[in-house]
Amino acid sequence: MQRLLAKHTPSKDDLMLKGVRRRHRIVKTFDAHRLRQRTLSEELLKMKITCQRDHLANAFSLAASIAPSRSPKEILQNVKVTAAGGKLTLSATDQEVGIRLDVTEGVEIQTEGTALLPVQKTGAILRESNDESLSIETDESGIRIAGSRSKFRLPGANPDEFPAVHEFDEQKYHQISTRLFREMLRRTAFATDSESSRYALGGVLLEMEEASVIAVGTDGRRLARMEGKGDAVGGHQTNGMTTIVPTRAIALIEKALSDKDDTVDVASRGNDLMIRTPRAVISSRLVEGRYPNWRQVLPKRENAVQLDVTVGPLFAALRQAAIVTDIDSRGVDFTFADGTLKLEASTADLGESQIELPISYDGEAITLTMDHRYLADFCKVMDSESTFVMEIESSKSPALLTTEDGYAYVIMPMARDR
Repeated sequence: MQRLLAKHTPSKDDLMLKGVRRRHRIVKTFDAHRLRQRTLSEELLKMKITCQRDHLANAFSLAASIAPSRSPKEILQNVKVTAAGGKLTLSATDQEVGIRLDVTEGVEIQTEGTALLPVQKTGAILRESNDESLSIETDESGIRIAGSRSKFRLPGANPDEFPAVHEFDEQKYHQISTRLFREMLRRTAFATDSESSRYALGGVLLEMEEASVIAVGTDGRRLARMEGKGDAVGGHQTNGMTTIVPTRAIALIEKALSDKDDTVDVASRGNDLMIRTPRAVISSRLVEGRYPNWRQVLPKRENAVQLDVTVGPLFAALRQAAIVTDIDSRGVDFTFADGTLKLEASTADLGESQIELPISYDGEAITLTMDHRYLADFCKVMDSESTFVMEIESSKSPALLTTEDGYAYVIMPMARDR
């Protein structure tokens, strides 16, 4: 029996040999896996495209606008370009806001692949080049950009290291008229305060319920609100006053919206907002915090004076009155009396101004002091030929400006120092 056991019991040398063979198999498997990964990466790096310079330049500029100029993560200072399926997809992110942008016009793909294009150098080439079309070719040695009379070689980075940018795969969202949504953002974003310690004021609040959409912006001294219609898909709606979109993302969304598109899809999910147009998907983290109760700020008055005002003439008079103001003396007195609106400003070192504008008001004189910049901001987002209703009550009450298309703007009064 002992002899039989001795015959079948492996020796120390046998065990060592088995271990060597096993390690050899593991190393071979690992090397093969690494080789497959390297081969796949090299295939992705080898990209060759020809495109119309102006089409690519416009898309690249939009995507590059959110890439940080300085970042501890240098990989973010690139735009990721994926050539596949007959189109280019440009991706960029600062890890707070991200964009995926499709380019289909003026693109010819010779070899599908993925590459990272450095923002500053590529952007400069696209701006300064006079060529109608450019070829872009990448491989493991870098990036080659060439026109009919120009050639550039830029260093390249591994596109696999670029962070993923969200795609729009939401089942619940609001579908809103593109023109309306752009106007809502344009008329509210300027009233936000990105430098405030109250972070919630550094963005635009979106409220979406069933068939209504409301956008609100405020810095505590003025408030802009616009409402319109939208269609809820899949029962989409926002909860409370926490869907606050940072002003930086609002600027990107405005640029991405095209008048050629009828509608835009907007989805609020957790801590993010997703936007989808026919050519772009934008994702943004929401501002942390809870928005103030803006409905309490909108005045509801029965005895206030309401005046019909045309934007153009008022803006012209305001610019004249503001000539003698400075950063420390921004107040302009608005006196309503005897069929005239009188705008007066005075600064010790700069002088005085007095501008008159005819209005349809013959009641008791009312004088209201406002920061001329706040009223100018309102005029800038309105057509000069358009009219609005200015509602005033006293020198201590806010002015309320409203339009027929759902826009309301509140300006808090300043203390009179004259």
